[in-house]
Amino acid sequence: MSTLEDMSESTSSCAPEPGPRPEPAAEGPFAACVLCQEPTEYAESTKGITLCPVCEWREAERTACSG
Repeated sequence: MSTLEDMSESTSSCAPEPGPRPEPAAEGPFAACVLCQEPTEYAESTKGITLCPVCEWREAERTACSG
């Protein structure tokens, strides 16, 4: 029978590893957040989904482990 300690060691994190993040842009134009349309810290030429810091934080909370 396994203990709670054994279980916590084997499942250290239930969230997948985040993908690579683009480097923040030093100067504009800045990309718009795909959720709220606010400016992000990423260059307009950044490929993929760009999120502002607020939406990025909320997305991290949403996808984090619960319980």
